[in-house]
Amino acid sequence: MHFSKKKPFLLAVICLMIVLLGCSNNRKVFEEAEKYISPVEKINIPDDVRIIGLGEATHGNVELQKLKKDVFEALIINEHVRVFVIEGDFGGGQEINQFILAGKGTAEEAVNALDYGIYKTEQMIDLVQWMRDYNATASDDEKIYFYGNDMQRYDSSKKGLLDYYEVVNKDAEQKYAVQLEHASNNTMRSLSTEQLKKIYEVLDNIIFDLQSNEVAYKERSSSDAFALALEYAQLMKQRTELFLNEGNYQQLRDQYLADNLQWIVEFEAARGHDKVFFSGHNGHIEKTSASLAGYKSMGSYLDELYGAEYFAIGTDLMNSEFQALNRGSDKRKNYRIKNHNDLVGAFSAVKPNIFYVDFEKASESKELSDIIRSEQKMVNVGDDFRSWQTLLKMFYTIEMIPNEAYDGIIILKEATPTDVID
Repeated sequence: MHFSKKKPFLLAVICLMIVLLGCSNNRKVFEEAEKYISPVEKINIPDDVRIIGLGEATHGNVELQKLKKDVFEALIINEHVRVFVIEGDFGGGQEINQFILAGKGTAEEAVNALDYGIYKTEQMIDLVQWMRDYNATASDDEKIYFYGNDMQRYDSSKKGLLDYYEVVNKDAEQKYAVQLEHASNNTMRSLSTEQLKKIYEVLDNIIFDLQSNEVAYKERSSSDAFALALEYAQLMKQRTELFLNEGNYQQLRDQYLADNLQWIVEFEAARGHDKVFFSGHNGHIEKTSASLAGYKSMGSYLDELYGAEYFAIGTDLMNSEFQALNRGSDKRKNYRIKNHNDLVGAFSAVKPNIFYVDFEKASESKELSDIIRSEQKMVNVGDDFRSWQTLLKMFYTIEMIPNEAYDGIIILKEATPTDVID
């Protein structure tokens, strides 16, 4: 095939025009981008919201763990939020709650009660110590409370349940302690199906006993203590159901996460706290169930239950070095990923490293409105990761429509890895 000398030149001109046109459009978005960001401490939440969810693009970035405190502190000041809920063990969360309400021990011991490796970090210890210090000078009306809404452990919930029976029915406490002997964090993964079914039956009996003796038990304790004891039993039952239905594990877990968060919302509303803050992985707080695993997310359940009263804030990363567990070797490693999509690209040249974008405000810009209404590949990394997953973006992102999944997003340009404390 014959090409004239003019054709390569013409082709180069056309390519240059396309590049310049593209740069011009991106430049326009960039020039306006500063108008649509705000610092985390100035996050604005609509008045009718009851649950504010903050997602994590990974569990292994220092900046994302620090965001828990930064966002919660802003919500304490701006929205009078007093309840902090984490994607962590319910029973362990109650041990942290007791610590921050002037309990004994150290912040590190309290964090260890969650029994989740991802939280055994300096950032989580600092958060819990900050909560303890805050409560030390706060009035009773201003104190803050800590919860977990997960059900993947036994020990702390069993301790809370048996401690309650020690107060209201010592004979029952001795009986149930024996019957629940094998329901422990150390043994639970080696239990047979028959043992699990037996534990399930015992927990059903405990729930029946609590409900049948509600009036008497409340007289010997309190309404709040009774409600917590019943919830301990329900959480242990959920843990057992997960083992008995491992083929449906993720679906059940997110359903239970939503159920347990709803319980916390209602329990705290009765105590005068009408807003709750939740911190967990993006995959749990987003509303569209975008995971390729095909399960319904906690955020989707919350969206159905609460509608506009549920406000979801996601996170996305541009450049990240994060820590995650390689379950094949049971070792934690640091990994590096880069993420470029139209959403983070629109803000790539703004000065702050961390900033918030409210999607309602962003919709005022035609360019940003088009971006948040179109599919974007956004970072989504769990606590199990492999080196080969860094090779292709499809292994560390999920495609979703931002303004359907979230109400706003916090973008981090550079993020560094956590260091789990052994």
